[in-house]
Amino acid sequence: MAIVKPFKAVRAKRDKAALVSSKSYEVYTPEMLNSKLAFNPYTFLHVINPGYKYHKQDITGELRFKLVHNRYLEFKEDEIFFQDELPGFYIYQKITATNSFCGIISATSVEDYHNDVIKKHEGTLKERELLFENYLKNTGFNAEPVLLTYPDNDDISSIIKKYTKERAEYEFSSTDKTSHLLWVVNDKTDVAKIEQGFKEVDTLYIADGHHRSTSSCLLADRLAKENPNHTGKEAYNFFMSYLLPESQLSIYEFNRFIKDLNGLTPHEFLIELDTIFRIENRKQELYKPKEKHHFSMYLNGEFYALYLRKSLYNFTDSLSKLDAQILYTTVLKPILGIEDIRNDSKIVYSQDKSDSLELKTKVDSGEFKVSFGMLPTTISELKEIVDAGLLMPPKTTYIEPKLRSALTIYEF
Repeated sequence: MAIVKPFKAVRAKRDKAALVSSKSYEVYTPEMLNSKLAFNPYTFLHVINPGYKYHKQDITGELRFKLVHNRYLEFKEDEIFFQDELPGFYIYQKITATNSFCGIISATSVEDYHNDVIKKHEGTLKERELLFENYLKNTGFNAEPVLLTYPDNDDISSIIKKYTKERAEYEFSSTDKTSHLLWVVNDKTDVAKIEQGFKEVDTLYIADGHHRSTSSCLLADRLAKENPNHTGKEAYNFFMSYLLPESQLSIYEFNRFIKDLNGLTPHEFLIELDTIFRIENRKQELYKPKEKHHFSMYLNGEFYALYLRKSLYNFTDSLSKLDAQILYTTVLKPILGIEDIRNDSKIVYSQDKSDSLELKTKVDSGEFKVSFGMLPTTISELKEIVDAGLLMPPKTTYIEPKLRSALTIYEF
């Protein structure tokens, strides 16, 4: 039984929503960021880049977090932001050239995270967990929801369909030609129906936002210990999430790029691979896998198809069947000497969504010696691994939708 709660979002007024909301801070190059800050006084980027006001953008640590809080207060004082009077859910739809995503923004339970009702599929770095916990503690808000997915539910879908037939509270397009729509659900009957619908959901799966969810839980535990009157109902016992039916989730693969062959020549490397893979040289033909346990490789100016010799590989559990794990256990670790695939500087990852020639171009540039591609992980694989209590290797899934910041803001 999943616990979801309505909340009183802080958000922009209707006429400024398009100007205020932004992509996640990390996706902007310095040039893009400066352009946004210079020409849009309403962008939320001013809040999370507070040093711009003082022409000093290298402010870090707790001082930066406190200034973020100050800029946030200014947006509220200038009435760019307001807080809804009634608690509600927020239906958000994102429409791109190829996909449409429609789910519910809500407050989700820290207790559910601790009780494994909310499950993760990737490990997190302690340093990043603590950094974001400190950010939340100092700023007092979260502006970007965690992406959770759940099995499709007819009762929840019926509420979403009801509202999406009406005029949206927000309706705007961003410069990447994506449409964004937001509906406010604060009718008590519909709020109760949504809460009840999720009580029928056994498990919520974290699709994106592992560090944000973990940090929110760390903060909740910390604040609970500091509060002698803790009841479990305080705002810090929940974190903001975007709940999306799993049928709408889009999963793409990450390519792997390796900077050296661990002392081997290309010929010697191919001989090592021949032990566990059947290898076909595709020359200049672009090869992309069409089946699980098949891999593409670009080496020394040529494409190769690698087919796992299943008779020589031991499938022990759901994780061992995952292509990203197979590549690690058969190639990256034993042959190329990459033990720590999260932190080793010899390996670089890039999501394979648009540039199908990336495997070739990055190696031909001389920056890398070899590259590997594979099929995307399926939602069924993800759930099977998670339900078994296992974690996937880093950079196994590139999941969409990517969510905007400051469409709704959750205060602690």
